[in-house]
Amino acid sequence: MPERQSSRKDAIRNREAVLAAADALFTRRESPEDVTMADVAAAAGVGKGTLFRAFGDRAGLLHALYEARLEPIRQAVETGPPPLGPAAPPHDRVPALLDAVLCFKLDNRRLALALEEGGSSSPYRAEHYERWHSLLRAVLEQIPGLTDSDFTAHALLAATRADLVEYLAGEARIPRERIRAQLANFVTRVLASGPLQGLTAEE
Repeated sequence: MPERQSSRKDAIRNREAVLAAADALFTRRESPEDVTMADVAAAAGVGKGTLFRAFGDRAGLLHALYEARLEPIRQAVETGPPPLGPAAPPHDRVPALLDAVLCFKLDNRRLALALEEGGSSSPYRAEHYERWHSLLRAVLEQIPGLTDSDFTAHALLAATRADLVEYLAGEARIPRERIRAQLANFVTRVLASGPLQGLTAEE
């Protein structure tokens, strides 16, 4: 039993070291593609075998790091006060949710870009995307007169895609607060527009 507990503590310690090393590497490197599993293993002081056993592959490592950074926002969304928390009115909560996603991606540009670009499957099938889409759709469904919440949720989330955020903040050099204001104005217009030309999801 003591050996098993020691092994578990070692595994936890190794995982924390790997996440910390990956976090530092993705922050420093210009391109997400510059960070390899070998780089992370070396920086964490663990073998590549340990890295692959703990996370499976590069996509698994990216996902674990993304989720670790996202945890404070998730807690605020699930149990926190308005405007992010569940007690907020939908007209207030939708813009707050999208602003939280945008700010997270602005703060984690390289990691978000690496995660959304990595892998061979559709980014829309990724667990983190499906979770945000499901939440946003559920809140949109609470707004009277707004139809096709499923598509609207997709369209609003498209404004926070990592590649768009990277272009706006990087190449276009638009200030952070201006990007946030532009997104807020866009969301307000969408929520105020009601049904698009009388169309519904069934049509």
